[in-house]
Amino acid sequence: MRANTSLLARAAPLLRRPATTTSIPTYSTAVGHARRCISHTARRCATQDPKEPRLLSEVDYKGRPLKRYDPRKARRRSWLLLAFGTIFVGTLAYDMATNSLEPSNPSSSESLEPPTIAERDALAKRESGVSPTSSMRLRMESFIKEQQKQIIAELEKIDGSKFRIDTWDRPEGGGGISCVLQEGNVFEKAGVNTSIVYGSLPRPAIQRMRANHKALDPDVESLEFFAAGISMVLHPHNPMAPTVHLNYRYFETANADGSPNAWWFGGGTDLTPNYLFDEDAIHFHRTIKEACDAHDKGYYPRFKEWCDSYFSVKHRGESRGLGGIFFDDLDETEKDQENLFSFVQDCCKSFLPSYIPILLKRKDMPYTEAEKDWQQVRRGRYVEFNLVHDRGTSFGLNTPGARIESILMSLPLTARWKYMHTPEPGSREERLVSVLKKPVEWV
Repeated sequence: MRANTSLLARAAPLLRRPATTTSIPTYSTAVGHARRCISHTARRCATQDPKEPRLLSEVDYKGRPLKRYDPRKARRRSWLLLAFGTIFVGTLAYDMATNSLEPSNPSSSESLEPPTIAERDALAKRESGVSPTSSMRLRMESFIKEQQKQIIAELEKIDGSKFRIDTWDRPEGGGGISCVLQEGNVFEKAGVNTSIVYGSLPRPAIQRMRANHKALDPDVESLEFFAAGISMVLHPHNPMAPTVHLNYRYFETANADGSPNAWWFGGGTDLTPNYLFDEDAIHFHRTIKEACDAHDKGYYPRFKEWCDSYFSVKHRGESRGLGGIFFDDLDETEKDQENLFSFVQDCCKSFLPSYIPILLKRKDMPYTEAEKDWQQVRRGRYVEFNLVHDRGTSFGLNTPGARIESILMSLPLTARWKYMHTPEPGSREERLVSVLKKPVEWV
């Protein structure tokens, strides 16, 4: 009876394990565990040393003395035990596995939660990859990652140094790829980031967003959201080479079934020089205008004005740089989703031809210590805008689970603040400031 008792003791935890909706033991799994328990007990009986006296008990249930241990009888008993136990425990395991699919008390059972959009997207990528018929979430993610690789490859050829690449996951859903080159040959600091964010918008945030997006449901307590974007800032060593910024993004809220509730695109690019070269400003703006004109002749003037207004260091009364384009909240009231996605793609692809020719002309120009000092002062203005006025930085810093290092990647490695600093009258520095106080139409 001791062997049988040991068997039941070892198998009991398996049979008592409660069934859950997330981990239901299968018949084969349960039987496998039970057989291992029984086989182990049987082998211990069958391999007992025959020379060693082994009494299972002093007397039987009638008080009669028991005989000495007989290994042949023990082997027969062990195999009978194995056969009986397998059938018995297997039957119970099968009953447990099948019955656990139905709750014992239907009135108190919890309904299964529907999959999140993050889970839906992960499954879609795993099963089908990303194609032209995939959701906009997956297509935007694929596009920005492709652009990130192309931009980094071009910048590495120019600098001769490699980017540090950090791939990170966001606990709440999504993640990103942060690529930073620091103290290189051409760039003091360069960052090209992509980020994918899944989360939930609380009711107050939904109410604020409804000012620009009436499709948002005002009666729900929360909405799942998705955001994807590519963000880049390049700070060259040479003060004659301008800083440049780029950001293109897509935002979507989802219904309970995963379908889009509201969506919009945003983004832009702008040039921030320390010393003004008119030909550089004209080339930069003309390249961007060509990308805009291919979709709508009204885009460039409209988004250029928006850029001059947005990238304004208001407490200084001047623009951050020479501008470019900026737009936000482009949704179905503007154009259909496919047309807007195509527009964003062309704008992003226009970056390399708009900036690389400028960089190649300026990166090796001679400069003085005074000109380097002016670059540091202008970078201080850049920092002020990013930390005080930029909505993207503010959104990132206030998003739970955000990666702070990636958000602050845009800040230069060095900057300077001088008390009551003003450029000399008639200097190149003064000319730049005068243009920043009153934006120019470059094309």
